[in-house]
Amino acid sequence: MDFQIALLLAQDGIVNGAIYALLALTLVLVFSVTRVIFVPQGELVAFGALTLAAMQLGKTPPTVWFAVALGALAVLAEAVRAWRGQTVEWGGTLVWCVALPLAALAWALGAPPAGLSGQVALTLLICTPLGPLLYRLAYRPLAHATVLMLLIVSVALHGALMGIGLWFFGAEGSRTPAFWDTRFELLGLPFTGQAVVVVGVAALLMLAMFAFFEKSIIGKALRATAINRTGARLMGIPTELAGDLSFALAALIGAISGLLIAPLTTIYYDTGFLIGLKGFVAAIIGALASYPLAVAGALLVGLLEAFSSFWASAYKEVIVFTLIIPVLWWRSLRTHHVEEDE
Repeated sequence: MDFQIALLLAQDGIVNGAIYALLALTLVLVFSVTRVIFVPQGELVAFGALTLAAMQLGKTPPTVWFAVALGALAVLAEAVRAWRGQTVEWGGTLVWCVALPLAALAWALGAPPAGLSGQVALTLLICTPLGPLLYRLAYRPLAHATVLMLLIVSVALHGALMGIGLWFFGAEGSRTPAFWDTRFELLGLPFTGQAVVVVGVAALLMLAMFAFFEKSIIGKALRATAINRTGARLMGIPTELAGDLSFALAALIGAISGLLIAPLTTIYYDTGFLIGLKGFVAAIIGALASYPLAVAGALLVGLLEAFSSFWASAYKEVIVFTLIIPVLWWRSLRTHHVEEDE
């Protein structure tokens, strides 16, 4: 390996690590607020990419019907809760379950956008409500369950969404056009416009998340919920709405991640699973609590994957996932173990 090849591999690792960083941040956010290890995050990546690919082919994306169906089920679930005498926040229900899915359906059927920017906007409008809808249907009824129970639900939901993806999009893969279709050299190193877009958008999203959590009232409410859920509820913060918002951010960033990588590689219905697992490895490096460590772990995963593909391409996935073993071993030595409450 010479210096030029090392630079090319580093560039590839940074591009992949930027995507893994976005997924790791969403996994840390969702776990901090709701105690859910969101295994289906990868499926939202694939749904975002394949939804845009369907519109590129002139088809109505099946995910828009999926969002409408989930919205109807969520409204029915809220009506049952109200009938049982439980408190229902109808404002958020109408936004996530009715307004956004129907707006996406009306746009997709009425005047579907022809340009790439309009198709990207419609894709995000379709995919973003999927997060809160899945949270309301699968996780919120089990809000007081153990982390293990929520993990089992996540694994089951991952399997269901993968099957739905196969039904919606078939086994054939799809790619989308690059957002910036150009090539140039800098200091003798070739760059593609799409790689620059991936790193730039990922950096902007990370900065936006930092500003959101540090400066905005809603972001501070999410942080309070993540630190002490009971205390946040006593201070008047609606923790169920915090769950809605955290899952909406996860779905939005997952869809954006899918849009960013679709021009670089062919996306299949199950492609998001491996991508999500690598984001999970990065989140574990951050102990599912630290955003900076999760980003650093994502860059480490991306670089390790890139250099492993050069030295031992057949074992690159094994090498990446083996990284989690020393991390867990180190954290087990530094963590005081306590028995879980009954």
